[in-house]
Parts: sequence; structure tokens; C-alpha cells
Amino acid sequence: MNPVRCAVIGCGKVGHFHAIAFRENPTSELVACLGRNPEKTKAFADEYGIPAYTDLDEMIEKERVEAVAICTPHPNHADIAVECCKRGLHIAVEKPLAASLEDCDRILEAARENNVVGTTICQRRFYRPAQRVKKAIDDGKIGKPILGTVNMLGWRDMAYYHSDPWRGTWEGEGGGVLINQAPHQLDLLLWYMGEIEELYGMWDTLNHPELEVEDTAMAVIRFKNGAFGNIVVSNSQNPALFGNVRVHGENGASIGVQTDGGAMFVAGMSAILEPPVNDLWTVPGEEDMLETYKKEDGDFFNSVDNLHHFHIEQIADFCEAIQEGREPLISLKAGRDTVELITAIYRSNRDKKPIRFPLVPEEGPDYDGRLIKKI
Repeated sequence: MNPVRCAVIGCGKVGHFHAIAFRENPTSELVACLGRNPEKTKAFADEYGIPAYTDLDEMIEKERVEAVAICTPHPNHADIAVECCKRGLHIAVEKPLAASLEDCDRILEAARENNVVGTTICQRRFYRPAQRVKKAIDDGKIGKPILGTVNMLGWRDMAYYHSDPWRGTWEGEGGGVLINQAPHQLDLLLWYMGEIEELYGMWDTLNHPELEVEDTAMAVIRFKNGAFGNIVVSNSQNPALFGNVRVHGENGASIGVQTDGGAMFVAGMSAILEPPVNDLWTVPGEEDMLETYKKEDGDFFNSVDNLHHFHIEQIADFCEAIQEGREPLISLKAGRDTVELITAIYRSNRDKKPIRFPLVPEEGPDYDGRLIKKI
């Protein structure tokens, strides 16, 4: 079967991860890139030995593109994704899927109407310790999950926000720590715990006074299966500490994955300092396995190009899904679910009440609760 002919749209920091993933996968061929800035796009193209374009139709016609990775700032994802779907291009959309529920729904509808394969990039699902947590839940090792928690305590100084003009603004970023730093952990929580019934949340900007967006947020959740959940995410702790997701079961067993440790990773600006590991494991009969798992996962993580390996794994699944005509392991709907959770926190803070699920897009001047921050 011929490799899928792929292009990168958005030639910034994250675009390099997708270019490398397309180039390194036997199921894909990197054939072009597209950007708004001709000079920046040409420099990106020269690095990978591919043609540069600023016009989508010209790129599709000349390079016979079949699939794209959308790596622009997320408020721009929907417009680009919809246009690509209309042209029959399969889409891999960087997290978050979009900055609003309305935009998420536009992407899902366009993909469905045009029979397009789509995935939301959540490469931390491919971390070995994250997969071990999921398998333990699916195998019934902790009984019914009754409590899931996310803690993502990190640090972003103003140099980070000044590194790109769109960062830290409602128009350019669509939110702060919730929409940009926390989606990976929130995605894992939903993967482990299932659909949400009700959420109460709050957010504020606690120690980044120059920002429009939130640097800290919290939520309490009731899942549809009756379980509870708790979320604490922040960009206000210096030095950065960790990001983890933990699940506690009805049999008293607890399992967890630390997805991020040490200084927080910034695409194109830093390295991953600590491997992801299971940081909690009290499954009956497996209580002594924690250190073994840590060593196995650390050895594997350090044996691969850990900056790119897990993007490569997800892109491989995406391209195989195109070739096989199936849904990828991580769907566009999964991306919408994360944005729905985030939106519920904004609305709950605005309305000072719990928010019931499911959510539908709102119309109004406050961008789904994002422009009213005082608790």
C-alpha cells in the first residue's frame, strides 16, 4: 500500500514535530508545507527538502496531498480544518481541537459530511505508563473507578508568553492554562473515567497580571457512572513541579501516571527532562511492581527519540486508519470532549453554579464565559 501523501499546515514550533513524524513513518510521505508567512514557510520547507506553499488549492493540485497536520494557533484550527475537509483531505489536528465548542462542531460536521478520517493529537495516550493505567481499568484490576484526579502544576514566565504574539490572549489563544497546557491531562482523565454528568469550576489570573487569560483553574466533577473527579491546573508554580493523572477504584486500589516532571516542556524551546512513569500503583498482587514499571518505562523512554517518538506513533495510527478506512485510535470527538470540559469550567465560573452535560455552543459577547473572570 502506498504511503499517504501528507503536508504540514502551520510552520511554527509544533509543525516540526509533525514534519518529522510524517517523514519518519513508513505509512506516510511528507510532500509539502503551507503557511501564511512566505519567508517562514520557505525556511521550514528548506529544512525538510519539500516545496513551500501559501495557497491550499495549489498545494493540493501540485503535490497530490491526501492528508494534513494542522499546526496553527488553535483559534484558527476550525477554518482551516473545514476547508481541508471540503477538499477531501484527512486531518490530524493539534491539541486542542479548537478554542470553542462551536468550532469543534464545525470540524466534526465537515469531517462527517466529507467522509474524512480525523484525529486530535493527544500523543501522551501512547506513553507506556498511561496505557498501563487504561489497561488496568479495562481489565477490572481496580474495580469500578470511583475517583479520578488531575494535578498539573507548572510555570510559565512572561518570556514564554512573549515568545509568540498570540499567547496569553483571548483572541489569539482562546484561553490560558486550560486550553493550552492542560488538555493532555484532561484527555487522559476522560479516557479513564468516561463521560461527565456535572461540573463545578472556577478560574482566575493569580500571578500573571499582564495576561488576559487564566493561569489557574479548578473543578469538581460527577461522572455519569457516579464517580467523582477533581482538577487542579496552574501555570503559577515556580519552579515547575509535575503533571499527573490518578484513578482510584472501588476495591481500594489506586493507579496513576506522572505525564510530566521537572521543568514543564515547551515545544521548540525545551527538552523533556523526566520520563513519564506510573507514580502510584496499589493493584492487589502488584503492589511491588511500581519500581519495575518505572525502570521499564524509563529505559524505553530513554531508548527512543522521546521528543518525537509518541507523535510518530500517533501519526502512524492516523495514516494506517486512512489506508484501512477505519476510525483512528484517538478521534476528533475525543478532542471535542476535552474542549467541552474546559468550556464547562469557564461557564461555571461565570454563572457561579454547576454545569450539566452535554453542552452545546452558546452565542453571546462573552465567548462562552471566558471574558468574565471574577469569582
